[in-house]
Parts: sequence; C-alpha cells; structure tokens
Amino acid sequence: MRTSPRSRTLGVLAALTLTLSACGAPGSGGGQAETSAAGSDLPACAPVAGESLVVLEDDKGLQNADNIIPAVNAQVAADHPEVVELLDTVSAALDTDRLIGLNKAVDVDRRTSSEVATEFVAEEGLAADDTSAGTGTTLTVGAANFSESITLAEIYAEVLRSAGFDARAQTIGARETYLPALQSGELAAVPEYAATLATFLNAQVNGADAPTVASSDVDETVTALTPLAEESGIVVGEASAAQDQNAFAVTGEFAQEHDLQTLSDLAATCGDVVLAGPPECPERPFCQVGLEETYDLSVGEFKSYDFALIGQAVRQGDAAVGLVTSSDGSLAASDD
Repeated sequence: MRTSPRSRTLGVLAALTLTLSACGAPGSGGGQAETSAAGSDLPACAPVAGESLVVLEDDKGLQNADNIIPAVNAQVAADHPEVVELLDTVSAALDTDRLIGLNKAVDVDRRTSSEVATEFVAEEGLAADDTSAGTGTTLTVGAANFSESITLAEIYAEVLRSAGFDARAQTIGARETYLPALQSGELAAVPEYAATLATFLNAQVNGADAPTVASSDVDETVTALTPLAEESGIVVGEASAAQDQNAFAVTGEFAQEHDLQTLSDLAATCGDVVLAGPPECPERPFCQVGLEETYDLSVGEFKSYDFALIGQAVRQGDAAVGLVTSSDGSLAASDD
C-alpha cells in the first residue's frame, strides 16, 4: 500500500510526490506525536536538520515494486504492435533518478508537462526511425490526475507522434475511471505502476480477498500482472527501472553522521527513532508496522503530518526519518 496522490485515487493504496503541532489534529499539518511504550537497547539517534534528503535503501523488500510500465489496449496492441515497441523504448530510458528529474522540472521548477516531455524525448533520442508507421491512426494516451502521470502520458504521446500517429495525452482521473476507458479502447495507452495495477486487476478478476500477487520483485510482479492484464483486455509492455513507491528518507547529514545507506543500517544503529508519516502510518504494513516487523526498527515517537509536509519535517529536524515517495521531485531539488 502507498500513501500518495496516485494511490489515494484508488481509495485502496493510501498514489505521490514528498507529508501536526501538539494541539493539531492528525493530518492537519501540525505535528501530533505518539510515543512507543517499547524502548531499545540501541542509542537514540536524535533528528539532524539538513537541506537534502537521502532515501534509505529498502534492502529487505518492504515495499512492492511499483515500477512504471506501459499499459496498452489489447486491440490497439494487436492492430499496431509498434505502439508497445515504442512505449518500451520509454521504459528503457527511465530510471528513478530520471523520474525524479522529470517531477522536479514540473513540480518544483513549474514547467509544463508537455514541454518537459518534448525535451526528454529529444534528449534521450526516443523519436521513432519510421516516421510514417502510424499515419492515419488517432490515439489517446490517458493519464491519472497527478503531475507525474500527466508527464509520462505526454512522453508516450510525443514518442507515438514521432512515428506518425495522431496522438494526444488526456488527463482522465482515478484508475476506476481511466481503466475502463483503456479496456474499451477509448484510450490507447496509459502509464501504469506494476504492483498497483497487479493488485487492482487481481481484485477485479479474482475478488477482493484473493491472495496478493504483487511483491518487491519487479519480475515476479510483472509475471503475475501479465495474465491478469490479458484477461482484462490490456497488454503490458516492459517495466522500467523507474519506481514511484513508498520510501523512507533521512537528511543527508543524519545519514552521514550515522553512516547509513539502508533501512537495515538504520535499524541496527539507532534506537527510539522519531518517525514522521501520514496519520494512518502506525497501523499500516507499508509504514510503521512494516519498519518494526520487517526491520525490527525501534520507533520511539511517531509524528503525524499531511503527506506533503513530511519531507519538510525531516529537513527541519522535527523527525529523524519520514515516509516519502521514491520519485518525489524535491529529492532532486534538495541537492541543488
């Protein structure tokens, strides 16, 4: 499960960008704290303020593999197999650092998604060699209603246009809205997230109580996703190395002081850490529960914030570690 604009549109995964004071209500942005009754034999590591955030590696696979993956209407893929091939070139060019850069350009630098997409396609040399393959064919690429999805949809549309398709990107809204449009062929393609899509389709095909099929292994997740997509009238392309999923960040200064690279390092070094997260974090397996059960991390105090304020809280030294998203544009901006 995630907590971000992308996954909030699902109402299931709490889907994006990097979120009470003692008298505030949880989620109000004020900083309400909960203190754990359990202590730790490890020394407490006080928060360290800093300008930059460092995402600690999820070395035990707490989070599911939400890698960017193209989802294409099955009939479109059958009639125009080059569509999947073209979108796979986008996957090959994307990794998490590049995705962070794209999000920074839009969310921090305030450039338009279409401008950023055109520049990316040019810089990465993604224009098609055959400029007439799609001549006479109109395609609409759908996007969810958050900036990362819109930028990715614009990239998809730009690459398709380079092959002669009359392609445009259109913001649709939540997955419950755009997925039926993709299945019906109203939309030709949508940038998707492997684990989230696998979870969503698994519930559709096999029921809400079906065993989970997503995992931290992207290959296993895509292997499970592929037949679910096919049964749903969708073809998925190659998963990119770019991930937009829950992550835990500390300041660069905190990481350097304690020589931290992974969440295992944090759990082995620091006791009674101050954790910042959204209000539901203490009960969620992807958040505090997962840190305690998967990593045996000692959480001494939890502070609740609106999701967009978590990174700021960690930078200011109000918390040692905070839940962010791995592709947040401010991860790049903080290094400037």
